[in-house]
Amino acid sequence: MTSTPFATLADFTALLAAAPGPDKAAGIAAQERNGQLTKPPGALGRLEDLAIWYGSWRGSARPAISAPQVIVFAGNHGITAQGVSAFPAEVTEQMVLNFQHGGAAVNQLSRTFGARMDVHALALDRPTTDFTQGPAMTEVELLDALRTGWNAVDPDTDLLVVGEMGIGNTTSAAAIAHALFGGAPADWVGRGTGVDDAGLALKARVVAAGLEQNPTAQGNGAEALRCLGGRELAGVVGAIARARLDRIPVILDGFICSAAAACLAAMCPGALDHTVAGHISAEAGHGCVLNALGKEPLLSLGMRLGEGSGAALAIAILQGAVACHSGMATFAEAGVSDA
Repeated sequence: MTSTPFATLADFTALLAAAPGPDKAAGIAAQERNGQLTKPPGALGRLEDLAIWYGSWRGSARPAISAPQVIVFAGNHGITAQGVSAFPAEVTEQMVLNFQHGGAAVNQLSRTFGARMDVHALALDRPTTDFTQGPAMTEVELLDALRTGWNAVDPDTDLLVVGEMGIGNTTSAAAIAHALFGGAPADWVGRGTGVDDAGLALKARVVAAGLEQNPTAQGNGAEALRCLGGRELAGVVGAIARARLDRIPVILDGFICSAAAACLAAMCPGALDHTVAGHISAEAGHGCVLNALGKEPLLSLGMRLGEGSGAALAIAILQGAVACHSGMATFAEAGVSDA
């Protein structure tokens, strides 16, 4: 495995704290260019803000998106032993094969928007520990998964989407959200793969038991990820962190991805400044997580598939924003009066 610049969780947190911010000069120059384009001020709405944000992270007043990357991480959860999913754990591996053969929704969306797509299965033969019995992962297991995510990011990528696959991981995400943001367990659980009302009540009980069994997770991003998360969620976190150090903008996917990202935000303020929310999913709790993170979604289409699909679709929004910003003529270039 490629080496990583962290050997401990303390190292990882220190890297985050020292990560660079956006290029302020590029942001100012992009703002100035936006004011000279052949359109009324603000006429492209949020697309203008997105293009300026993107340019500031890429260090360019006139950026381009030429190498988007979609990464899907997969892991299995011991919590499925509690009956929290409508599908068996075997589906995780079956879906990984589907991703690899190009048959999933995220494959089609990645291809449509010209994104490289990679799949990383993390020890599917070794599910995490059932977190109602103890921490889901040891620190060593967590660090291994963080490294997988870190090393999965192509340094030449200029826009990153991270997705996940793991039967049982909506329960894991709900437990993380409960640990970090409080409220009642029932506030965070949703139907996931399609559980009925009894299954929903069971998920709430399991989430409550998880925090009772792992009290160090409360309000602690690293511990919430280790004790209540999964390898694929840690992979997502590692990839988002790597992107921050390389100033690669990231589009967040749905509830599970956002809950994982919330662990980063809890570990280091500002750790998600290089991210935007691709969409708001139909999964209960996602909107509350986005509100807590201060992220306004780009799309609202009732999606709840996961795999990075909503964020992959939102690649088109970023591509459109950047294309307009960088490709449009200025008033001077077009010979159009701006009076």
